[in-house]
Amino acid sequence: MKPAHLFVGACLFAAVLPVFDASTGPVPNRRGSNPTVRSESAAARTVAVETLAATGFRDRPLTQQPLTALEEQFAANFPGSINRYQAGTATLIVREVTQPTRQLHPAVDCFRAAGYTPGPAHTQQDARQLRWSCFEAGRGDERWRICERIANASGSQWTDVSSWYWTALWSRDASSAGPWWAITLVTPLDSGNT
Repeated sequence: MKPAHLFVGACLFAAVLPVFDASTGPVPNRRGSNPTVRSESAAARTVAVETLAATGFRDRPLTQQPLTALEEQFAANFPGSINRYQAGTATLIVREVTQPTRQLHPAVDCFRAAGYTPGPAHTQQDARQLRWSCFEAGRGDERWRICERIANASGSQWTDVSSWYWTALWSRDASSAGPWWAITLVTPLDSGNT
């Protein structure tokens, strides 16, 4: 099994455990409950995914990868969509999130659950002024660099899931409104793509 598949599988497993929203109890699958919202969300998702696929990522062409059976099962109850891409030797996981949810976890939790030893996280800003939370994780001879961020269409960005969640849940500010895109970049350290 490829490490990227193991990572995504561990994240998806960890995400299905906390299916309760503290304010309302169990969170039902709301996909399709409002046709207007679903249409707008599907249109935004289509534009975002097509733009991403057409422009590539960090000067690397993207190839969309199929979701595994575990990912498909998780996606059926996820409030949004999940897409996985290959960009050179890196894996790019893009999750569109349509409502505040505890089903979105930080990558460090997923790697730790999969048996990796994560290093300390730090925030960095890339050449496009995008902020990322990055850490390295290892298990045996495997070493990975993982960077993640959450952003919305208005340009707001978060580098940690907890601050995004509470802002999304309680803020009435339009600049914090969804949908949001959680992007996780997993790069093998031995590939020279650090």
